[in-house]
Amino acid sequence: MAAAAGATAAGVGVLHLATAVTRLPAVGRVATRRTAGHGAAGHVALTFDDGPDPASTPDFLAALDALGVRATFFVLGSMLERSPDLGRERVRHGHEVGVHGWHHRRPLYPRPGRDLAELRAAAEAAAEVCGVPPRWYRPPYGVLSSGLAAAAHRLGLRTVLWTACGRDWTAHASPDSVYRSLRPGLRGGATVLLHDSDCTSAPGSWRSALGALPAVAGRCAALGLVLGPLRDHGLAA
Repeated sequence: MAAAAGATAAGVGVLHLATAVTRLPAVGRVATRRTAGHGAAGHVALTFDDGPDPASTPDFLAALDALGVRATFFVLGSMLERSPDLGRERVRHGHEVGVHGWHHRRPLYPRPGRDLAELRAAAEAAAEVCGVPPRWYRPPYGVLSSGLAAAAHRLGLRTVLWTACGRDWTAHASPDSVYRSLRPGLRGGATVLLHDSDCTSAPGSWRSALGALPAVAGRCAALGLVLGPLRDHGLAA
């Protein structure tokens, strides 16, 4: 009986996390190009996770203004609740807001009711605070469980992961390391992942992402690519 129960639990876990394979690069390139964020050939989507954060987000807004670049910010509901003015400020600066969930945690066990309730709360908070209903969803850690996938679909949110990651969350990251991590993936149709907060990362790691922005923008310009938000990325419906 115990063995059977264990096998059943394992089977439920596998089914629950089956959709999480979309975060694997090879799968993203081949089987789930839409979810991975492959867009228009002349465009690179710039996205940030984990904010808004009063300690760091204003610096990103200033840097993006200086570069003349707009981006998509995937917000955590818990962070937006603490800093609603920053959510509104992003929209005033011309940026787009997506949903990253209410909390930043791994979906290790099936909790469809909680998944739906928390994602709905985050989406409603983003719409109310920022004044624009969000279109996009990115699960924490890029782990798209079956429950989160179902919740996003029910709420009319389009799930988008990434094709190029700056690895900007570590204590050893630097502007140069972030750019070097991104550079091979800076090609037409790419979706770039960075973070505008260190709330789930090494303290101060956001400065590495911030410092890499001029090089990222310069590389895209040299390749004749437009760097901008997901709304301009030409993702197929």
